[in-house]
Amino acid sequence: MAQKGVQLDRETFSCSICLDLLKNPVTLPCGHSYCMNCINDFWDGEEEKKIYSCPQCRQTFTARPVLVKSTMLAVLVEELKKTGLQAAPADHIYAGPEDVACDFCAERKLKAFKSCLECLASYCEKHLQPHYDVAPFKKHKLVEPSKKLQENICSRHDEVMKMFCRTDQQSICYLCSVDEHKGHNTVSAAAERTERQRELEVSRQNIQQRIQDREKDVKLLQQEVEAINQSADQTVEHSEKIFTELIHLIQKRSSDVKQQIRSQQETEVSRVKELQEKLEQEITELKRKDAELKQLSHTEDHIQFLHNYPSLSALIKSTDLSSINIRPLRYFEDVTAAVSEVRDKLQDILREEWTNISLTVTEVDVLLSQPGPKTRAEFLKYSCEISLDPNTANACLLLSEENRKATSTKKQSYSDHPDRFTGWSQVLSGESLPGRCYWEVESGGNVYVAVAYNTINRAGWDNECAFGRNDKSWALNCNNNSFTFWYNNIQTPVSGPRSSRVGVYLDHRAGILSFYSVSETMTLLHRVQTTFTQPLYAGLWCRNSHDTKAEFIKLK
Repeated sequence: MAQKGVQLDRETFSCSICLDLLKNPVTLPCGHSYCMNCINDFWDGEEEKKIYSCPQCRQTFTARPVLVKSTMLAVLVEELKKTGLQAAPADHIYAGPEDVACDFCAERKLKAFKSCLECLASYCEKHLQPHYDVAPFKKHKLVEPSKKLQENICSRHDEVMKMFCRTDQQSICYLCSVDEHKGHNTVSAAAERTERQRELEVSRQNIQQRIQDREKDVKLLQQEVEAINQSADQTVEHSEKIFTELIHLIQKRSSDVKQQIRSQQETEVSRVKELQEKLEQEITELKRKDAELKQLSHTEDHIQFLHNYPSLSALIKSTDLSSINIRPLRYFEDVTAAVSEVRDKLQDILREEWTNISLTVTEVDVLLSQPGPKTRAEFLKYSCEISLDPNTANACLLLSEENRKATSTKKQSYSDHPDRFTGWSQVLSGESLPGRCYWEVESGGNVYVAVAYNTINRAGWDNECAFGRNDKSWALNCNNNSFTFWYNNIQTPVSGPRSSRVGVYLDHRAGILSFYSVSETMTLLHRVQTTFTQPLYAGLWCRNSHDTKAEFIKLK
């Protein structure tokens, strides 16, 4: 009973968070006690809620209670420790069905802390102690708890398998090596492990490299998605604007035709009514004349008849009807026919151009449908020769090697030209770059390898003229074999093997611009995924000193 009472007391003075005896005990306003560190850690997790609770009774405190060490509890805990008794193990340290159990626990087994490859047994912390204290056991190999220790026993000789047969590629014991595996290529398991470990590290390096490559590919695909979405949104917006303009143009033409028809209708109706009025007046006059003649014809006085006849027999002048051109009810039908003809022509144009538009949409290049080259040999298939335009060269640049090389020098006496860069020491290629192309630049000093639209500003020292400092140019800064990418005055640090030669790959239609460090191998330094809206030109910017130079290499 005494033992049970002591255990009860130990449970009373145990922290319900760490399940161990209280350390630096504190008591909450609700009456429950904890280790000061345990309750502080628990409340740190509730800091965002600003409501603090007791882990046992769940009573909450709107303000974090001030913790003060409980001196009486601390004294009682220290007295309990002096009894030398161990606290009853908590349930969570007993072995469950899925755990490795200690092979030396007599009754309820504790979880194993380590397994021994020499003893082929697993131990809890208590039963493992001899492996730390007894000299012969200290040499044993301890590993994380394992349920597969019996797999290390040779089923034929019931011995620990410490050998490996390379001939049969299996683990064996020493007796196997002098028995059925006699004459085979056998080594110790440790030696084979060392060899396999070396292979494993190489495999891991390859896997890690592939992970990095795939992560870069995933990032590129994300950029591709963003670029596709952006391009599609812009195109939809522009297309809607164009079609709206077409609709407005047709509506305007429809209004013009309607107005012309109504105007012509008014004119023609006015003419017809005017003639109609004349004819009606003539009819009235003729009816009056006819009535007078009729009355005269009934006159019995011959002398009176002869006297009045000359004045009544003269007829009024008849209206000229030669200007009346009566068509058989067709008046404006020709206009309808003309409009119908325009409609038919527009339908034919839209039908033909719609086919072209549909083909253009379906032929949009994306990274997945047209993968770029991978090896230098594949890149060289797209190699192009680039020569620099002397009319664009800054006066502090000297061109040589058939205008493929630019070198910083003292100011030259070049003639004035509107295409010349007047501020920065820059130069552009003479021709625009083809759709898919590749070139290499050998540089020394502080050089920017660039591509730019021909519309980039030329005059002055501001950012609108400098490669990489605006939205009309992209540039890789190669400064003593270290690299930085520039676009729109934003710099991006670039890591990669140092090399004085840089390869540049451009796919204008796909919107891909890639820079590579070229040595015995090619390493991607930076890739741009965007939408190019104008033809691109290759450029060089040689900065600072007179020994800075860069040359477009002739590629075989």
